[in-house]
Amino acid sequence: MFVLLFIRRAWDACREVPDIQDESNPKKRLRFMKWLSCTIVGVLVFVLALFSKSSFLILVTLGSNSTVSIPAEHKSSALLGIGCVLVGPSVLLLLKSVWKFIFKSAAKPSKKTVLWVLTVESVVACGEVLLTVLAMPHFDIVTNVMILNSVSILSAVLQVAAECCANVQKRDKMVPLSSIIFSLLGYILFIVSYLINEDKPLKLIKPIGLAIFGTICVSLNWWENYSTLFKNHFLEKISEDIARTRNVVCILSSVVKILITALVVGVSVPPAEWLSLKSIPTTVSTTVFGLVAVQIASSAMCRWFAVVACKMHALRRCFVVPMYIASVAVLIVFLIPLVTFYVHPTSSISFCENRTVQHSSPQWLEPSVASLLTEVTGTLCTRLIVVERNIKGLAMLGSYALCWWLGLILGTVYIWFLKIQRIERTQDLFSKQMYEGAFLEQSMLLSTRFEIKKQYKESRNHEILSEDLKGPEDPSSFFLHRSDEPVTVYLCATMWHETYAEMMKIIISMFRLDKYRPKINKPKDATFEFHIYFDDAFKDVNKGKARHANEYAEILVEVIREVYTIFSEDDPCIFKKKPCLPQQKIISTPYGGRLEYTLPKGNTMMVHLKDKQLIRHKKRWSQIMYLYYILGWKLNRKYFKKFEEGSDKKTLREELKKEKENTYILALDGDTDFQPSAVLLLIDRLKLYPEVGAACGRIHPTGTGPMVWYQKFEYAVGHWLQKTAEHVFGCVLCSPGCFSLFRGAALMDDNVMKRYTTRATEASQYVQYDQGEDRWLCTLLLQQGWRVEYNAASDAYTNAPQDFKEFYNQRRRWGPSTMANTIDLLGSGRLTSKRNNSISKPYILYQVISMGASILGPATICLMIAGSFTFIMNMDPNLALLLATVPPTIYLILCFKLKSDTQIQIAAVMSILYAFLMTGTILSIIGDMVKQQTFMTPAGLFLISMTLMYLITAALHPQEFSLIVYGLLYFLCIPSGYLMLVIYSIVNMNNVTWGTRETGGKAKTAAVRAIKKQVMQATCCRCPCGSSTEDGPSNTHELLESSVPEQQDLKVPADSEDAGSRSHESQTQQSPKSWIEELQTKSDDFSLHTAALSEDEVEFWKELQKQYLEPLNENPEQQEKIAKDLKDLRNKVTFGFFICNAIWLVATMFLQAIGNSISLSIPKIYPNGTLAEGESFSVDPISLMFLLSFALLLFMQFFAMLYHRIYTLIHFVAYVDTESKAVQKQSSQKTPKALETSSHNKNKPDTSICIQNPAAEETGAWV
Repeated sequence: MFVLLFIRRAWDACREVPDIQDESNPKKRLRFMKWLSCTIVGVLVFVLALFSKSSFLILVTLGSNSTVSIPAEHKSSALLGIGCVLVGPSVLLLLKSVWKFIFKSAAKPSKKTVLWVLTVESVVACGEVLLTVLAMPHFDIVTNVMILNSVSILSAVLQVAAECCANVQKRDKMVPLSSIIFSLLGYILFIVSYLINEDKPLKLIKPIGLAIFGTICVSLNWWENYSTLFKNHFLEKISEDIARTRNVVCILSSVVKILITALVVGVSVPPAEWLSLKSIPTTVSTTVFGLVAVQIASSAMCRWFAVVACKMHALRRCFVVPMYIASVAVLIVFLIPLVTFYVHPTSSISFCENRTVQHSSPQWLEPSVASLLTEVTGTLCTRLIVVERNIKGLAMLGSYALCWWLGLILGTVYIWFLKIQRIERTQDLFSKQMYEGAFLEQSMLLSTRFEIKKQYKESRNHEILSEDLKGPEDPSSFFLHRSDEPVTVYLCATMWHETYAEMMKIIISMFRLDKYRPKINKPKDATFEFHIYFDDAFKDVNKGKARHANEYAEILVEVIREVYTIFSEDDPCIFKKKPCLPQQKIISTPYGGRLEYTLPKGNTMMVHLKDKQLIRHKKRWSQIMYLYYILGWKLNRKYFKKFEEGSDKKTLREELKKEKENTYILALDGDTDFQPSAVLLLIDRLKLYPEVGAACGRIHPTGTGPMVWYQKFEYAVGHWLQKTAEHVFGCVLCSPGCFSLFRGAALMDDNVMKRYTTRATEASQYVQYDQGEDRWLCTLLLQQGWRVEYNAASDAYTNAPQDFKEFYNQRRRWGPSTMANTIDLLGSGRLTSKRNNSISKPYILYQVISMGASILGPATICLMIAGSFTFIMNMDPNLALLLATVPPTIYLILCFKLKSDTQIQIAAVMSILYAFLMTGTILSIIGDMVKQQTFMTPAGLFLISMTLMYLITAALHPQEFSLIVYGLLYFLCIPSGYLMLVIYSIVNMNNVTWGTRETGGKAKTAAVRAIKKQVMQATCCRCPCGSSTEDGPSNTHELLESSVPEQQDLKVPADSEDAGSRSHESQTQQSPKSWIEELQTKSDDFSLHTAALSEDEVEFWKELQKQYLEPLNENPEQQEKIAKDLKDLRNKVTFGFFICNAIWLVATMFLQAIGNSISLSIPKIYPNGTLAEGESFSVDPISLMFLLSFALLLFMQFFAMLYHRIYTLIHFVAYVDTESKAVQKQSSQKTPKALETSSHNKNKPDTSICIQNPAAEETGAWV
């Protein structure tokens, strides 16, 4: 087929390219943010470890006989403090585990597991007490600092044993073997140093023996880290059982450890000394328990920041190095008094002789701190080698300290080579769920996983497998191994009546992702396949004699051709011939037609053109169509076919389960714009947590005008506060269909995909199922036990309604459907909380309160307006309340009588009037604060606190901080959004039409052709020779987007005939063409080759249509019945909804009428904190209760936002680090052009559309 080839014109080679970057964050700023974040975390890890270790060693010193800070009769207080430090982590772990046990489901461990865990924990607890309470108070500070490092000996032994037992040697045994040698050498030198160089060695035999025995007992604590290295059935079963029943095991181990520690500490100290605690001086108790508080707090914070460092992929510089040098730094700190004494001598006597007379302290330290440091340094004076300055003895002291330190380093050197995925769970990074109080650095290092290779989750008992393949009690379902294999992501966009500019956005986004993750390079994280499901893509021509693709479908084909042309160019130089486009496929299908494209980088795109005469149309049915095609036909059927062919059932079961877990579907709208990073960030969430069934990103509305400005702030607040609160406290209730990633296994679960095919037959089902299909699908996932998450770093952009009518119609669908799905979820709350670990009873209570606040929203707005009348006009409160309720009541009545368009027009006028009133309200509140000479009024406090909260929230979202400007508009429109819109939505809930993207009238073909012409001119004249690649194809989407700046709002109507080049009369005289020939004729240089589906696939589509997707028959009687039922439902809901608001208003009115007798009096406080005598504010109890409840709800959301921002930053920093390395690796391994071409044409002999001109063979030109 001859194809017209556009050649660049030499005289028109200049370009207009907007200066917009592909990603919203410049690389330099990202690198600086990453460096700053990692630096802060690394410094905090080091400083907190320093505080933790120092405070603990001071406690040990205070418990020894060499200190003078605490009298001898009160030494037991210091030993009690050491015991508190030892049990502190166990108490924290107990509280955390009990919380999870109460609000989440927990399995019970086996008796063998319980016995093993309790035995190990008892031995470890005894070892810790023997070492820290009975042994360490007898040693010097150098020994006490470094002997803690010797607990790595058993870990090194297990590493060597594992390598010896393994069939294949994976690592060098010399490193852990060297660790063992250094640790043993340290023990030997330690024994020799005390028994030979001290004057009373026999007294030290017991402490030395207890110290060595204690360190060996403690080193057993990290056995689980190495249990998977041995092919031992017992250890493997124990480890699996612990992973499955982690919460219960942690509760039992924590309780046992607390009891054993308390028992051993109690027995170790004589009873007479415990009695002295009754008369302990205040200074002693303050010092001891102050040190305990500092130690526990700094240790817990250090552990948290260490985990953050690992998750941010700053493992070496921010975790390992600070932990290694912490012991050395602590030793240096405690030697400062000794060094200072000899650098600035005050007498001729030695330090040990002088310390009991005068404390030497640096001038930059507080005296109390200095005295404690001197006490710790003074423990060196208990060593004869220090007093006599025995060089040999001092060398031996330094030698065993160095040996123990090197033993720890060599025993944990494997951490330097640990491979961490982009994001990891804490339990996958560390074998222990908490640190050890006396061994902070050692416990964190030794607890780091030797290998991160698998994670577990509990069985759902409803895996999606046929009974032929899997029984209900299959034990293999208890565990899920996380695979490092790439996942398969199907991007499925639903289209209907999108504009040209909207189509351009989604197509550019898909091609951008194809370029970012080329299939020809075989990416290791994810492979992509693109699908577009185009509703109502055909129209009648020739008086119904033929069906052709309508103007919307034609424009989509044109958009794909334009984008393909630009993304296929690697060199925009004008002296290079424009490459020809590969041939694509056009196929006739039982549901209409399909276009199959092979994108420039090897990924596949399919455009499914639906004919509503053949298959059911609308968005939910398009979703069902691609769910069954991808998950049923392409995935599930493949394994059933293998099973019928005789493949092994067990192998098939495992492969099917694995592929379902690794198959994702990205649901998109036809106008969504996104970057590749947004998709990859969502993939991370599903790959990390097997229980996550869906994840959504931050949706940004686009457009211009006041309505869009209002929605920008509304979306921002909804995501900043509400979405994050749902994610933190429980899980997200709605993952929007415009940009959400779903797991295949979750969609294929019982009562999800199958129930989603249910056709609405009742009035409530029309509201819940068809008006909010995205929220209903998420409700089904939640009720089945899957979690839905929100990732704030994943940004997507979608067009928002730009006029008042379209906005009200959109929210008319969203409002009732949201309420219906939330009530459905709350109604099944007890069962859902049992199935879903993320939905606890407190979270259900939170949602009940939120639902109550939403229902009482109109009454609250009326109260606020009444307050405005009172403030502005000095009106009686009851009269003001009565006046405030009259306009909404009248509007409510009119909504029952007038048409929808008239209702919206009235709402628009009233919204403007209410905006003026809200302006007066703000000014009145400010004026009242000025009049009262204080902002400590109820209204003033509320206004200021909300303003500050929103400002802080916006500041924590620096890229979106400019949206705070629209906050004033949002405030002025509160009555419109929460009063008028609610009334309109509830009264019109019987209207189940879509309300947006409705079309009418004839097609503006001339306007469409003008758009095409402008884009063609912009894309044909690319760039002059010599321009860099960075200015060319890397910003192709900018060129495309800039090519249609004036046509953002121009829509192309459907179901109309071409009024341009072909008249209706000429069409009737010609033989009608098929829609395939029509598109082939219009595809210009983009040849569409006719192909056919396989017989099996044709049969699949026919069966799917017959089972679920047959066009709905219009039954007048049934429609009349449904319309009547919808009105009845509307009347019931309207009555219940507004009677609640009326009761609230009446109660408030009566309380105001009663007056001050039941009002609460709040004293007036001036800004300087003084009370105004005889002046106060009166607030009725209901208003105060509602005010406090609303404020509490907002502050809960605010703190949830803070928590969520931290973990979003961690994930984003990890993404920047790993993705930049992946991109660099990919760019260094670019596929040659010839290889790319061959990969396109592999197994496709008819894919080339270029016909070589024999006359041009010598020059290599292609025509």
